Amino acid sequence: MSGQGFHGKVAVVTGGASGIGAACCRILAARGARVAVTDRDMARAEEVARETGGIAFALDVATMAANEATAAAVEAQLGPADILVTSAGVIQRPLRAEELPEQDVEDVVRIDQIGTWNSAVAFGRRMAVRGGGAIVTIASIAGIRSMPLHAYSPAKAAVIEMTRCLAAEWGRSGVRVNAVSPGYTRTPALQAAIDKGERDVSLLEATSALGRMVTPEDIAEAVCFLCSDAASAITGINLPVDAGWLVAGSWASYGGLPGPRGNA
Repeated sequence: MSGQGFHGKVAVVTGGASGIGAACCRILAARGARVAVTDRDMARAEEVARETGGIAFALDVATMAANEATAAAVEAQLGPADILVTSAGVIQRPLRAEELPEQDVEDVVRIDQIGTWNSAVAFGRRMAVRGGGAIVTIASIAGIRSMPLHAYSPAKAAVIEMTRCLAAEWGRSGVRVNAVSPGYTRTPALQAAIDKGERDVSLLEATSALGRMVTPEDIAEAVCFLCSDAASAITGINLPVDAGWLVAGSWASYGGLPGPRGNA
């Protein structure tokens, strides 16, 4: 394998039935990988698998046992995983801390934080024994900045830190572990929140340096780079893909971002 070609490689994507996960499946498959599309929604996972020539596996990432069983099933049907993308996750309603139901907190932590850990360990420990592999966790800009997402932000911050820990844990075993932190991305989940009036598209676009939202394909391209030989010396990083949201916020104190130059 050279550059960003994945011919002969087995790639596992959790949450692969929609959004960022589905985009990762499509691009990895287009570049030669044999893709394991894992998700709780088996019907949609099978659709993505048919589209990409992969195989669908039912997986609820919340339990280690389920992840271990899926890792064994992938090995039996496709071969050992060379690549893991942990895209399974849920979002959170932006509620005040005292109004946030305990069940909402538990659901976010169980899927976004513990689920990511379970998948990374179930597949990563096998990679470490074999002496190589690449893992990309899907974190969030919410894990880098304060937001009114009192469960989601801490869970994603934990994903970023566990990525660093696992990169050090398995580095000498040839396993690279990196994170991608998406900005506001037009996934089905975010679109549903927009449709409910819980997010304002104009604000999401206006608060980024590039003046736009991120697409699932933007995230998938970054994921593929980090999984590829082109990133062979990169491990333990968190790569924001946010259309410049992180750099733009503080400009509000100075009247906002400058407009475009020229006639563009």
